[in-house]
Amino acid sequence: MADIDIHDLTDRYVAVWNEPDAERRRAAVRALWSADAVHVLRPPQEIREAAEGLGFGRLLLEARGYEALDFRVTRAHEEFVAPGTFVFRSRGNADRLHDVVKFTWEMAPRDGGEAAGVGLEVLVLGPDGRIVSDYQFIEG
Repeated sequence: MADIDIHDLTDRYVAVWNEPDAERRRAAVRALWSADAVHVLRPPQEIREAAEGLGFGRLLLEARGYEALDFRVTRAHEEFVAPGTFVFRSRGNADRLHDVVKFTWEMAPRDGGEAAGVGLEVLVLGPDGRIVSDYQFIEG
């Protein structure tokens, strides 16, 4: 396993969601995730409840590979960050156990104030220190 600074990793992870330049964002995706990496999202409770009402018992959203990861990050940026409303930031509580890193992040108003959303990120790293599996839990 590559010797990595987990706080640098989580700072770069959060920064990619805030990156306004599409080329830099795309390059950051390739630097953070491996080519066949997967990002799995457990959606917020209200979305899970709506899906259950439609007969979907277990809703998970998944993006695999650079193209899908770039699209996922870009869509989140366009929806939450680009309008100038929110910014994503790490809560500075990264922890590592072998090849697994966990931390929480928040989506906060750009002008300050209480977080509008909070998530738990669990990252499984490959031997080169890049993310091979990324599990995201929206917690609030």
